[in-house]
Amino acid sequence: MNKEVDIYLAKAKKWQKEMLFLRDILLACQLEEEIKWGKPTYTINKGIVVMIQAYKGHCDLGFFKGALLQDKTGILIKAGENTQAARQMRFTDIKEIEKQSKIIKSYIKEAIAIENNGIKFIGEAKAEPIQVVELQQIFKKDAALKKAFETLTPGRQRAYLIHFSGAKQSETRIARIHKQTSKIMCGKGMNDCTCGLSKRMPNCDGSHNKLK
Repeated sequence: MNKEVDIYLAKAKKWQKEMLFLRDILLACQLEEEIKWGKPTYTINKGIVVMIQAYKGHCDLGFFKGALLQDKTGILIKAGENTQAARQMRFTDIKEIEKQSKIIKSYIKEAIAIENNGIKFIGEAKAEPIQVVELQQIFKKDAALKKAFETLTPGRQRAYLIHFSGAKQSETRIARIHKQTSKIMCGKGMNDCTCGLSKRMPNCDGSHNKLK
């Protein structure tokens, strides 16, 4: 049991009971736990197997290579249109977890076997670049933002571009860009934890913490 995970769960305002129950199941499967990307993460031989994630409408187990699982019960969910390897097992009540505990354990064991056997997920062909005209216009006026964005990993860049381009109206796309600017300037992706940035980024005022 990891102390950082203890703290995370103790502070949880929602889904605390459900996440504690899921944690017990994961630890019983002999996985090691730590905090990665601000979430309880469970690994074996340093390979990521699954994460506990909390959202407004549900909590879930996020299987890192969920696309490789057989999913005979059809319980796994692809989080987003552009998600490739990851899959979610969502819950909205602790009774659901109790009822499906055997199924949950079987999926975890299969995910562990995949990791132990070194099976790799082969993604789809590289997606076409996403063009956001409004972002390019803002870059012309804000060189620092452009540099910060280009420094992000390709995955983080794409996540932002998908989010920005998803708005139908130009005004909404611009508003989305401005809302995420401080996180981009701090070198963070949309879903990254933003704790402790001020030590590494002297100019970070922490306001991005409100942007999630």
